[in-house]
Amino acid sequence: MSETEAQEVIEAEKVEEVSQVEETSTEAETKTEAETKTEAETKTEVKPAEKTEIQSEPKTKVQDKWGIAHIYSSYNNTIIHITDLTGGETIAISSGGHHVNADRYESSPFAAMKAANVVVEAAKIKGFTGLHIRVRAVGGVGSRVPGPGAQAAIRALARGGFRIGKIDDVTPIPHDTTRKKGGKRGRRV
Repeated sequence: MSETEAQEVIEAEKVEEVSQVEETSTEAETKTEAETKTEAETKTEVKPAEKTEIQSEPKTKVQDKWGIAHIYSSYNNTIIHITDLTGGETIAISSGGHHVNADRYESSPFAAMKAANVVVEAAKIKGFTGLHIRVRAVGGVGSRVPGPGAQAAIRALARGGFRIGKIDDVTPIPHDTTRKKGGKRGRRV
């Protein structure tokens, strides 16, 4: 073989290799195109099924955690006590006397609001989202009207972000069983 013939054979082999590479690349391209088409079809087929699955699943709502706010309001003090629904476990407690210096301000609406804000923060930390409110006056032989701090305490609890459920008056009322102090003729002044 002469040199020219050898070079022609080498060039022919190179051309064959290049054509084989081009064929494999076009086959790969066609395969990838076909694969992408099937993948796209399967994706479009899966998406509606996923949507129906998502729609059919019930949405889980965050359940509210309820407590009871016991508000004792007299003309001398206001006490706010938050418990769980059974009333057996104390969540937070505060009174007007903790937040003012003078005794005469313990029953004021300002002191009641401060006490309510303290119990609101404590109850929020423990995860409570709703409150039923029980307002109590002195009752018995004393006043059956809640003191001036009751309204302020209820407003502060509502502004604290709690859902308010029932508001009950649980003032103890005697049914002819107790007698007011002072005797038959009353308190002599």
